[in-house]
Amino acid sequence: MAFDCNKERAVSSPDNCSSICTEGTLIQANPLSHYWKAKAWKSHNKLGNQKSSYGSITRDFNPKKDDEVSSEATASTFGVRCFTDLPAALVCEVLARLDAKELGIVSCVSTILHTLATDHQGWKKLYCERWGLPNLPATLNGPLVPGVPLDGKSWKTYFVEREFRSKSFMGKFSVDVLLGHNEDVRAVFLLASANLIFSSGRDSVVRMWNMEEGLLIDTSRPLGGTIRAITADTRLLVTGGTNAYIQCWRAVDGNDHLFHISGNGTDQNSEFRLWGHEGPVTCLALDPLRIYSGSWDMSVCVWDRAHMECVQKLMHADWVWDIAPRGNTIASTAGSDVYVWDIRNSELTSLISNAHVGNTYSVARTHLMDVLFTGGEDGAIRLFNVSDVSDDEDSKPLATWVPHSGPVRSLAFEYPWLVSASSDGRIALIDSRKLLTPKKSSKGPFSVKNFDASAIEPPQRMLHGFRCDLFSVAIGSDRIVCAGEDGAVRVWNFSEALEIERRAQALRSLRQENRMRRRKAQAEMNANGRRPEQCSIAMKKNQLKGDKSVT
Repeated sequence: MAFDCNKERAVSSPDNCSSICTEGTLIQANPLSHYWKAKAWKSHNKLGNQKSSYGSITRDFNPKKDDEVSSEATASTFGVRCFTDLPAALVCEVLARLDAKELGIVSCVSTILHTLATDHQGWKKLYCERWGLPNLPATLNGPLVPGVPLDGKSWKTYFVEREFRSKSFMGKFSVDVLLGHNEDVRAVFLLASANLIFSSGRDSVVRMWNMEEGLLIDTSRPLGGTIRAITADTRLLVTGGTNAYIQCWRAVDGNDHLFHISGNGTDQNSEFRLWGHEGPVTCLALDPLRIYSGSWDMSVCVWDRAHMECVQKLMHADWVWDIAPRGNTIASTAGSDVYVWDIRNSELTSLISNAHVGNTYSVARTHLMDVLFTGGEDGAIRLFNVSDVSDDEDSKPLATWVPHSGPVRSLAFEYPWLVSASSDGRIALIDSRKLLTPKKSSKGPFSVKNFDASAIEPPQRMLHGFRCDLFSVAIGSDRIVCAGEDGAVRVWNFSEALEIERRAQALRSLRQENRMRRRKAQAEMNANGRRPEQCSIAMKKNQLKGDKSVT
């Protein structure tokens, strides 16, 4: 039998090891390199000592070459050859290029990689790409410090919990109906981080509800006119309506519910108004630095939150219906067109003409990539890639859904779910994971996934049976909130689906643990030389005879 020592030494040489450890196999190949090199070196010495016993070996061992191989193997054994022995900055750079699934696989390789992959800041990047920075309580709503976990939790924990909650919207739910408004409810907002729901409408009164218990917490005085827009974070509550001003409430320190909107017995500085529009305010949005407001005066105002003054005014060609800011850009709908502005220089970067037949009532954006969803008077929902929009030709949607028979009044997005509310009294849930899956490209960190527009799946779920026009919808945590012309605020609670999924996961984990325990016991029996079917054979021998007299 011939044995090729050259081949063995070539496989175990450090040069070839570095060549096969590509970017995809670096993590899996290098941690085992010490073991295989040492084993190959031992077998090499063994073959050298037993040269006379293998007559078919034609290669002569050169002592000089053997010394070189020995020194090379020793250097590779004690040198920096393992992935975890690389500089920390290089390890972080490699882990930063992995997605959530790949980071999870890496964490299963070894305890060291588990620690590195769990604490790595790549989880923060993955979280922010899907949901943005978390909306923290007022006591923690300061500048986020990179590398510092929130509430003692790692970014991986935040990511896994949020991803787990997103699965609940296809499970069981219960519906709570909040009654208190006397007329149409035109706007609802869900602040899940503070466990609050805000609603208002034609009765010009803002109501604040407890999300978990469904109880009314506080009520504002009548503000006059119809309230058409509400938005909030843990520092500021903002409303706007037909009176053309913006009503604001600052969060009150020490208040369990953040805001005291009734205004009785509180600091007068916590409530104020902003004037700048000449027509009804139809839409509002917030980010940590700015307030955005759109109006039927065909303008979008950008307000500085530090000084509470208007710093920019973006003019449109028609009434402004909805706005959606992301980073340094803001998307707005006016008439049937969609605008995308760069707020750093008030420049119009993209214009989507005739996005819908009739008015484009609603727009929603994602954190994942430069795409947006629109809903229009024609009952359609469309997906556009803003980066592909050019001025010389009409932009075409990447995907189109027509789940409604009436105008789509409101859109809300929380990865991966897009929720729409329509005048036909129905709510549609669309899962965007197949369309917005991250895909690395040379142009940027992510790009829109290629798919066949004719094979777009219909909405995964429809909620209906209200028999009234729906004007506003919001999604957050494991809740969907909607309101319409009947004056009721409905809350879909999917927490029951989460509990069912947790019990199912616990049962699967228990079964897996029992399976591994049986395999371990079987392996121990085989190692001790015992018969694997000994227990079952003993039971067969001691079985009772088929005698009916035996009890």
